Amino acid sequence: MIDHVRFHFDPLCPWCWQTSRWMRRLVELGRVEVEWGVFSLEIANSPDGASAVEPTARGAQGLRTAVLVRDTVDNAAMGAFYEALGYRHFHQLEKYDTPDTFHGALRDAGLDPELYDRAIADIGTWHTVIAEHEQLVRETKAFGVPTIRLDGGKGPAIFGPVVSQMPTDEDAVALFEHVAWLVRYENFGELKRERLDLDVPSAAAWRARQAAKAAEGS
Repeated sequence: MIDHVRFHFDPLCPWCWQTSRWMRRLVELGRVEVEWGVFSLEIANSPDGASAVEPTARGAQGLRTAVLVRDTVDNAAMGAFYEALGYRHFHQLEKYDTPDTFHGALRDAGLDPELYDRAIADIGTWHTVIAEHEQLVRETKAFGVPTIRLDGGKGPAIFGPVVSQMPTDEDAVALFEHVAWLVRYENFGELKRERLDLDVPSAAAWRARQAAKAAEGS
């Protein structure tokens, strides 16, 4: 049985990125089909909502580019752009808020680099992000990423799972099946425990910076 999943992401979140890698592996294993969607952490964390977030904010750029890619090409291209952007930022440690990173990610995904410039020049892309974000929140009470919604984006949804390290293929499938069961069990609310260290280069670099700051202060 193949499940049809809608995966809502914000490209800025490293934990969401790691979970998206798990989701892509499930696609490769033939266990799920995935449709990609957006969610803005900057809007979610803004006390005044979308009206207080600038369309050119750091977190808006990737989202605006992603929705234009989807609307101009297709959803698979949107996923490919997200994958390429995440690899450049979280693995190659490229800065997120520079046009070169976005242009490079679009090229990596086989797309026109100018899609980034077009996305930023067209305020309509920001309106699309806001509308999709607010619809997801309205329909599912989503509050963060990753948010996974079953039945092709029409069924129940849940935040997570948050994975620190890539599971084996067997564990990846088992994890999805357990998560899908919990999503459909309306009586379930929350499970949580301390996270392991996130196994991506950007997280290791962050931990090294924190350790250096602590050493300087000691």
